Amino acid sequence: MSRYEEFYRQSVDAPEAFWAEQAKLIDWQAPAKQILDASQPPFARWFVGGTTNLCHNAVDRHLAARGGQPALIFVSTETGVEKSYSFSELHAEVQRTAASLVELGVGKGDRVLIYMPMIPEAAFAMLACARIGAIHCVVFGGFASGSLATRIEDAEPKVVVSADAGSRGGKVIAYKPLLDEAIRLSKYKPAAVLLTDRGLAPMELTAGRDHLAAELRQKHLDAEVPCTWLAATDISYTIYTSGTTGKPKGVQRDVGGYAVALAASMKHIFDGRAGETYFSTSDIGWVVGHSYIVYGPLIAGMATLMYEGLPTQGIDRQPDGGIWWRLVEKYKVTVMFSAPTAVRVLKKQDPALLKKYDLSSLRALFLAGEPLDEPTARWISEGLGVPIIDNYWQTESGWPMITIANGVEAKPSKFGSPGVPMYGYRIKILHESTGEELTAPNEKGVVVVEGPTPPGFMQTVWKDDARFVGTYWKSVPGKMVYSTFDWGIRDEDGYFYILGRTDDVINVAGHRLGTREIEESISGHANVAEVAVVGVADALKGQVAMAFVVPKDGIAVTDADAALRLEGEIMKVVADQLGALARPARVRFVSGLPKTRSGKLLRRAIQAVCEQRDPGDLTTIDDPATLQQIRQLVSSA
Repeated sequence: MSRYEEFYRQSVDAPEAFWAEQAKLIDWQAPAKQILDASQPPFARWFVGGTTNLCHNAVDRHLAARGGQPALIFVSTETGVEKSYSFSELHAEVQRTAASLVELGVGKGDRVLIYMPMIPEAAFAMLACARIGAIHCVVFGGFASGSLATRIEDAEPKVVVSADAGSRGGKVIAYKPLLDEAIRLSKYKPAAVLLTDRGLAPMELTAGRDHLAAELRQKHLDAEVPCTWLAATDISYTIYTSGTTGKPKGVQRDVGGYAVALAASMKHIFDGRAGETYFSTSDIGWVVGHSYIVYGPLIAGMATLMYEGLPTQGIDRQPDGGIWWRLVEKYKVTVMFSAPTAVRVLKKQDPALLKKYDLSSLRALFLAGEPLDEPTARWISEGLGVPIIDNYWQTESGWPMITIANGVEAKPSKFGSPGVPMYGYRIKILHESTGEELTAPNEKGVVVVEGPTPPGFMQTVWKDDARFVGTYWKSVPGKMVYSTFDWGIRDEDGYFYILGRTDDVINVAGHRLGTREIEESISGHANVAEVAVVGVADALKGQVAMAFVVPKDGIAVTDADAALRLEGEIMKVVADQLGALARPARVRFVSGLPKTRSGKLLRRAIQAVCEQRDPGDLTTIDDPATLQQIRQLVSSA
């Protein structure tokens, strides 16, 4: 057995011994009395009886050895600010925020909802909540009032932490009016609102409820707020993920299991080392931001780079497709984590930008959030000359489920595959209707996880154990397994390939086709920068595939003859690779695809527009014009 296979085997055959060893990577106030309590499946309770604190592990324990070293580096190309906080300075700021929250009545177990742009105060608030034992719930900044109101009602926060505004691409998004309206709509009313004033948008303060963070900070400049030691099984935070129903699911995470999982992942997966710099381009409104902007790098004693801005905009707000690489050079970033969407955006920039900066510090670029297509992976791999490591996980898992653990043993990546199951995860492929395990190479089925789930995995759905069990653990007939709701195959070497959501399947004349497979095929054409494929209702075939392509040269968007030629070429590529059945009914050319501000494709909105239905809540859309362009194309057909 290879070193990793042995490591993995131990993790699934003797999980208690394995995780007891990993638990040594963090500080405990009291050690666990029981490593795993799996007596009530599918619930898994880790490190029972142990007490610890996330903020202590992320900040306080580093003060003696590296108090003066950078901990949080903030770069905003929106406001032209670049500022670095040492571990000692971060410690002081977190205590000031913690004292401010305590003054507003927040204590252990209370909820604090954080609705913030990507600014240091957001990280201070998260760590301050962890410090005093409050449960934080981060909602993506700029979310529309209706969506925010449902989350306020569900979380019932004592305090909401927010700001006057965020900014994206030079456009100011005022948060305060959105928040005021959300509180008005919500049946539950928070007692207080703590506001950072960036001077970007005017704010009307509600007397008695709204407090300026700067004023409270000034009052608590010398605050000393000790860490509240929490049971490992206590709740650290909740984060909302959309469900198939309108009601968002609050994914609930523990304290001890999460701390251990992140510490282990920083060592075994990301190979991050104390004193180095980690750069995740995500947002704290998403799980990647929690795990790998805030907690993971800091727990590992690394500096974490927090970035506000576009990947194509310089610090002076001028266009700069090399800004990220400039930051890698400047801050000697060793580990970078981004999303395939961001790389596809950069693919449209001058490739010379990848060679312009000294990237010798960078050991690897990790990508996650959506499947990574082979052409994009190859382009960035050749451009940077470092390993490109795809990884597959979910809000629910909290850390990567499938990737390559180069910190344990260097293994080659395969383009198009996120890799192999990570330690602690018993990942299987099951037949969707019989529940039978598919073990032969390249057999397509549902990707599932057998319990008990490892540390760091969601504990349950906030306030709704029944929904947790019903949604995730009962979808495969006759089996109690966690469904990822993703199709996958495993090749002869054990590498997994994710083929798209089980609910993104197109049924064309009785044949089931994954949109992901068709997208992968289309993106192999030399003139394709990006593609989205959706299934659209069809009277004859039940459904047909419809493809929307962003061409690299852009000519096909405006020139009908060029569009017809390119459409024919793409149809031929798909027919040659996947068969005539998988060929889209139409390939339409657009200048951009509708996405959320975090870069996720809004496939359901595209599908709704194609079927002339209401696309629903579009509050997270980055550029509404992209959906309008699709609407015009479809209606003129």
